[in-house]
Amino acid sequence: MSHQMRAVVVGAPGQIELARRDQPQRGEGEVLIRIRRAGICGTDFHIYAGLHPFLTYPRLIGHELSGTVEAAPPDSAFTPGQIVTILPYIACGTCHACTNGKPNCCMAIAVLGVHKDGGMCEYLAVPEANVMAVEGLTLDQAATVEFLAIGAHAVRRAGAITGRRVLVVGAGPIGLAVAIMAGITGAAVTLADTDAGRLTLAAATTPLAGTLLADSGFAAAVAMATAGDGFDLVFDATGNRASMERGFGLVAHGGTYVFAGLIKDDITFADSEFHKREVTLMASRNATVDDFAHVIASIRSGAVPVDRLLTHRTALDRIVADLPRWAKDRTGLIKALVEIA
Repeated sequence: MSHQMRAVVVGAPGQIELARRDQPQRGEGEVLIRIRRAGICGTDFHIYAGLHPFLTYPRLIGHELSGTVEAAPPDSAFTPGQIVTILPYIACGTCHACTNGKPNCCMAIAVLGVHKDGGMCEYLAVPEANVMAVEGLTLDQAATVEFLAIGAHAVRRAGAITGRRVLVVGAGPIGLAVAIMAGITGAAVTLADTDAGRLTLAAATTPLAGTLLADSGFAAAVAMATAGDGFDLVFDATGNRASMERGFGLVAHGGTYVFAGLIKDDITFADSEFHKREVTLMASRNATVDDFAHVIASIRSGAVPVDRLLTHRTALDRIVADLPRWAKDRTGLIKALVEIA
């Protein structure tokens, strides 16, 4: 007889409930984890709003996870009670991307909480390869690793960054993750957003070279900040078509432009400007084990101000009210954490 557990399910756009699901059993090669913390991210808000391009409903959400090991394979390195985080990207291991060292963009990828049911629930069974030890980190800190790893991966994609002028557009959690990880790598980071209050909040959280308000004078402000050159690297973390298209004009000649956010829409740009500048355009998707390890080490060293990033908290029995409220008004919100046990 199976035991039941509580789980947060988005049944359709605008519909969220605390449902009952069968508690999973550990399969061969899997680790059963008691989920203790789940971060709420832009993906969860997009799922609730019906804006995510890779999703079908209903969906048990949640992919920024930490917990404790409940049960592991007999020969596993993991032990009961051990604090872990989860790589929520379940790759096939055999496709062209996987065999070329790119499991983060596996051709048959199943991301927890997006392509398959996630971990905003009480128990989750995942392949052992998707579980990472986080020695020295708290449950709260371990739950921030995934979103910070998204930023770490985008920064690593961009290549040599130390000492270069970097612009991050979008001061939400992913933009902050990019800014934090770029700063750790030694870049001079300027953060831009349309919301002055969000920029103020970000500046109090993250060491920055400066902030820019992305208003009607944004292009002129970028030119002034860079003596007319533009930024060596521009990261767009907005998931906004107009912002992503405008970013092409902010990149220096010979510079790099990275899309850290994604949208359903097509993106268009002037080929003449793109060619004139010889811009390198990149997409950044998910993260890898190496990115997770880099973030874990950075948190452990104190380089990441996790306590200042965790601005809101809720619990499983309150999230059905809190998530819709935060979806409408994210004032003062950087990262919300669901305490599950």
